[in-house]
Amino acid sequence: MQAAFNKLAHSLRSVFLLFLAGVSLFLIWIYTPPSPEVQLLSDPLENASPLKKEVYASSDPMVILGYELLVNTSLHIGPQVSDPQKRYTGNKLECVSCHLNEGTKAFGIPLNTVVSRFPQYRGREDKIGSLEERINGCLNRSMNGRSMAIDQKEMKAFVAYLNWLSGFKTEEMQLATALEKGLKDFVWPNRAADLKQGKAVYAQHCALCHRLGGGGKFDSQTAQYLYPPLWGKDAYNNGAGMTRLLTSASFIKYNMPFGVSHQAPVLTDSEAYDVAAYINQQERPKKSELAADFPDKLKKPLSTPYGPYADPFPLSQHQLGPYRPIADFYEEVFGLVKIK
Repeated sequence: MQAAFNKLAHSLRSVFLLFLAGVSLFLIWIYTPPSPEVQLLSDPLENASPLKKEVYASSDPMVILGYELLVNTSLHIGPQVSDPQKRYTGNKLECVSCHLNEGTKAFGIPLNTVVSRFPQYRGREDKIGSLEERINGCLNRSMNGRSMAIDQKEMKAFVAYLNWLSGFKTEEMQLATALEKGLKDFVWPNRAADLKQGKAVYAQHCALCHRLGGGGKFDSQTAQYLYPPLWGKDAYNNGAGMTRLLTSASFIKYNMPFGVSHQAPVLTDSEAYDVAAYINQQERPKKSELAADFPDKLKKPLSTPYGPYADPFPLSQHQLGPYRPIADFYEEVFGLVKIK
C-alpha cells in the first residue's frame, strides 16, 4: 500500500513539474519580443504616411517588400539579421537615411523619378549601367556592404517598388518633380573649407540629432537609428558619393537641419561647405580598390577625396578646395566644364 502511494506521489510530482515547465515556456514565449524581422510588418499602417498606406493598399508583396527594404533596410538585409546570407549591408543605415521622405523629397536625392533615367552612363564605372547595378553601388558604398544578385528576390523587390513609385501620385504629400531630381546646385565658396568653422556649425546645427561625436541616435527598441551616424563604423564608407565635399554640401544646404526645404534653407553656402568638410574629414569605413574608380580620370568629380587624378592638384585640395582653380584647369587644358 505504501509503495503504491509513493509511486502515485512520484507520478503526481512529475506531472506537476512538467506543468510548471510548460507554463514557464509559455510565459517566456508571451513576453519575449519578436525579432526585428517579425516586428517590421506588424501593424504596418499605424501612424503611416500616405505613401505607406498606398503601398500596402496595392497588396503587391514585391512592392511592399521593396518599400520595407527602403525604409527598414537594416532590419531586412543589415549586419544583424538572423540569416547570414541575407546580410548585404555592413552598417545599420537605411536607404531613407539619404533618400529623404521615403524617397520623394525634392532635391533630397528622390527616387520617384529615377526609373526613367536608367539605363544610365556612370563615370565611376565608365559604362552604361542598369538600375540594379546602381542599387548595388549603394549597397557597396553608402551601406558599406556587398552586391546582391540581379535575380535575387530582394533586388527584384527594390526595382518593383521603384517602378511602382514612379507612378505614385497623391495630393496628401508633396513629391519631387522630374526637375527636382538629385541635389540642388549651390555656390561654391572660392576658398578652402574652414574645418574649425565647420566644427562650430556642426555643434550648433547638427549635434542635437547626430550627436557631438557623430555617432547618431540609436533606438534600442526598434534596433534602428532615429538619426543616422555621420562617421564611425555605421556610417557610409570613403567610397560613397557623400564623401565628396561638393555633393555633401549640396545635400546639407537644402535638407539640413532635418525638416528644412530647398525653398527655405537654414544654412548659408559657406556654412554648408565648411560643415560638410568637417564631417568628411572624420574616420569612417574604408572601401578597397578605390583606384579603379573612374577609369577615365577626366570624368572624376572635382571633390572626389581619393586619387589618382588627371590634374596636378594635391589630394588636400580635392578634399577641401578651393575648387575653382581645379575647374579652370580642366576647362583650359581639356576643354571640360566641370560643375561638380
